[in-house]
Amino acid sequence: MSNASFMEKLLNGVEMDWKPLGEVLVRTKGTNITAGRMKELHKDGAPVKIFAGGKTVAFVDFDDIPARDLNKNPSIIVKSRGFIEFEYYAKPFSHKNEMWSYYSNKEKINIKFIYYFLKLNERYFQGVGSKMQMPQIATPDTDKFLIPIPCPENPEKSLEIQTEIVRILDNFTELTAELTAELLARKKQYNYYRDQLLSFDEGEVEWKMLGELCSIGVGQAPVGNEIGEYAFVNAGTTPSGYLTTYNTEPNTITTPSRGQGGIGYVGYQTTRFWCGPLCYRIRSTSEVLSTRFLYHIMANAMKDIVALANMTGVPALNKKELIGFLVPIPSPAEQERIVDILDKFDAITNSISEGLPHEITLRKKQYEYYRDLMLRFPKQEKVES
Repeated sequence: MSNASFMEKLLNGVEMDWKPLGEVLVRTKGTNITAGRMKELHKDGAPVKIFAGGKTVAFVDFDDIPARDLNKNPSIIVKSRGFIEFEYYAKPFSHKNEMWSYYSNKEKINIKFIYYFLKLNERYFQGVGSKMQMPQIATPDTDKFLIPIPCPENPEKSLEIQTEIVRILDNFTELTAELTAELLARKKQYNYYRDQLLSFDEGEVEWKMLGELCSIGVGQAPVGNEIGEYAFVNAGTTPSGYLTTYNTEPNTITTPSRGQGGIGYVGYQTTRFWCGPLCYRIRSTSEVLSTRFLYHIMANAMKDIVALANMTGVPALNKKELIGFLVPIPSPAEQERIVDILDKFDAITNSISEGLPHEITLRKKQYEYYRDLMLRFPKQEKVES
C-alpha cells in the first residue's frame, strides 16, 4: 500500500475541524521556584520532575513543592523562553512559573496526538518568539493556535484516527531511542577498548616527542569565500564552511591552535581540505609512526592536550608545547592491528555515513516524513501564521 493510499484509508474522507488549543486542552500553571532552589532540592531518583528552560531539570519529592503546583496528568509542557519547544511528559511534574502546560480532560482527545502536531509546528512558534529581544512566547500564542480534530461528528472514530497516528509516530521515536541507547553503550565500549589498546606499561615501548616524528604547521586564511566541496577546517570541532580550493592533502590530523571550545579536539581529515590559520595540521614524517595510529593516540589524550594549552584569556595551544607531546611507538605491525580494531569501532560509533549514527539519522528522517504526511491535514492554511 502506498503512503498516499494509507492516509486515504486512515482518514477515509473524514472532515477536519480546527479549534483553538485553549478550547480543547486545559492550561496549567507552574510553581514559584528558582534555579538555585531546584539545585538544592534535587535528589537522584526522586519521583517529581521539575522543568526549567532548555535542558535544566531537577527531581524532587512530592512534599518539596506545593500540592496545588503538582501535575499528574500526561501533559504537553511549553518551553516558552530562550529555545522555544514542546515536551510531552506522563509522570508527576511541575515547572517554573514562567512556563505553562496543557492536559486533556476529554476522553476522545489523545493528548499525544496534539503534542505531535505542535512539534510539527515548533518553527512557527520559534518565529513568533524571535520577534522579541529575548525569544519568548505568551499564553495567547498557544491558546489561540488552531489544532485539527479529525472526524468531529464521530468522537469514537476521531479518537481511533488520533490513536493510530500516535501509535505509528511512537514506534519511530521508540526505535530512535533504542538506537541512541545502543550508540551510547557502544561509545562506552569503544572508549574502554581504546584506553586498553593505547595503554602501555613502562618499558614496553619507546616514547618520542611529537616534534621528532611529524610535520606540524598551521594553515592560512582562505583566498576566497566561494562555496565549494572542500571543508574549511579552522578553530572549531566542525568545518567552518566549504570552499572551492584546498591547501592540505587528505589523511591529516587537525587540532585547533586557538579559540573557545575547540582546544583539545582532535580531528582526522580523510579528504583534501582547507586548513585555516587557527588550526594545526599534523602528519607523520617517520617510518616508525603511522599518522592514523597517531590520530587515535591524540584523540584518546584530549585532556592531556588541553593541559598543554594556555587557558587564560583566549585559549591557545602553542606549537612549542605541542612539539613536546609524548607518543608511544609500538611496532608497525602492532600499530596496524590497533588501528584496524579502533577504526571499526569508530565507524560503528561516530560515522555519519555508516554505523549507528547513520541509522539514527535515517530513522529521524523517516519519522519526520511520516509525521509530515500524517499531520499536514487539508485546510491547514487556516492555522494562524
